[in-house]
Amino acid sequence: MSLPIYKIIVHCSATRNGKSLKQAGKTAAQVIDGWHKKRGFKRQPAAQRAFNPHLSSIGYHFVIDVDGLVESGRQVGEIGAHVKGHNQNSVGICLVGGITASGKNHAEYTEAQWQSLHKLLRDLEAFNPEALTYGHRDLSPDLNGDGTITPNEWLKDCPCFDVWAWLDSGEVVNVEHLYK
Repeated sequence: MSLPIYKIIVHCSATRNGKSLKQAGKTAAQVIDGWHKKRGFKRQPAAQRAFNPHLSSIGYHFVIDVDGLVESGRQVGEIGAHVKGHNQNSVGICLVGGITASGKNHAEYTEAQWQSLHKLLRDLEAFNPEALTYGHRDLSPDLNGDGTITPNEWLKDCPCFDVWAWLDSGEVVNVEHLYK
């Protein structure tokens, strides 16, 4: 039985913009699964047997690599491991990238990634009409209690762009954060 979805949360891999995570016969999701295994993440055995048994630790439900390929990680409805305190009733989406060549946190995603993210969000929102979409940083604690989470309160910059501003713009491709 899967849980209802109330939050769709966009993340980044905090890796170099425009550089695929695919390596030595492993997909981006498999590489991230290895990272999450080292951090001690674990999927429930029954969930792993039922969906993507080759991914034992991935915390995200979807990974979007630089070529726009959308890979599934955990099954939608399976409790994720992507935002402390917000993993139940949520879907985690990881965009590969988020760091410039100089090491600065500034997202630049490929046109294919933007198109895939836009389509995935539309599909998830259609199946989960009560869900709201967030960037990981938007779920940081409101440290000063003023009702607004400001950049000085972010625990992480992830996904390194303003998800709400992008969605409100109506753009499919976020030209301000387009990797060229």
